[in-house]
Amino acid sequence: MRNEDIPSLIYAYQTHLLLEKSLSRHSVEAYMADLNKLLDYLRDEQKLPQEASLEDLQEMIIRLHEMGIHPRSQARIISGIKSFYRYLLLENWIEKDPTELLESPKTGLRLPCFLTLDEINAIIGAIDLSQAEGQRNKAILETLYSCGLRVSELTSLHFSDLYLDEGFIKVNGKGGKQRLVPISKTAVHEIQLYLIDRHRIPIKKGFEDILFLSRRGTALSRIMIFHLVKKYTEEAGVRKKVSPHTFRHSFATHLLEGGANLRAIQAMLGHEKITTTEIYTHLDRDFLRSEILEHHPRNKQRETSAKITSADNPDSAL
Repeated sequence: MRNEDIPSLIYAYQTHLLLEKSLSRHSVEAYMADLNKLLDYLRDEQKLPQEASLEDLQEMIIRLHEMGIHPRSQARIISGIKSFYRYLLLENWIEKDPTELLESPKTGLRLPCFLTLDEINAIIGAIDLSQAEGQRNKAILETLYSCGLRVSELTSLHFSDLYLDEGFIKVNGKGGKQRLVPISKTAVHEIQLYLIDRHRIPIKKGFEDILFLSRRGTALSRIMIFHLVKKYTEEAGVRKKVSPHTFRHSFATHLLEGGANLRAIQAMLGHEKITTTEIYTHLDRDFLRSEILEHHPRNKQRETSAKITSADNPDSAL
């Protein structure tokens, strides 16, 4: 590999991520950003990618740490670098993977915050329905919470993906994988009200099938959804760091607290691995303790024995 080979290699790797790995363009952009950090470092060291050793890569991670990059971001960059070297190994550009023993920094388990039902209601209740986009925004937040969608799944939701009479929507998830997700009657009602307004919008060509539209008749951006969530969270007086993903996490948490099966939640969230669902669903200690006390057979047996003893010996209760 020579310096002049690097641009074509980068293009081939990018194509590999898009077509063979079926990653979204957003994910591919993140991988390429991580790769550029590696290439910049190796350029400073006057080395080609196939010449990098484990020690070189460890030195790069030390430099990232010295720059003040958070361990979680370091771990993501390392993941991107490992993906690149696995590709080089697969395509016979290298004979040995230098990232095989490259360790990620300890990041710990960070559970994202979730909202209570009262907080969800307060945020949605802060929407001014007299405003032009008020009903649209209410339908957006209800759908986000009701279906536990990623923000990218929400913005790419199509009018033809709605099966409202059946109570389902079709979601295009990561890697182009589709799944059917139940939708609440509340969200269905808000969408139906929004559709009245949607029919009045002059829709630009190519966006006729997009469900949630901007006032210009085009698809909403991810940034716009983040802005809406932040705006209504502040207006509701909710003092938590809330993003669209907080609605998704709250959806999973409330389902689990309500007794939903973890596998069912996994299917609705579109998680490939059950371990991901276990991380995203969080129960507070008080709820978990009350569930164990109520449902564990030893506790039930003790409670039953206590009732029998009390009935046989009324004086024991005095």
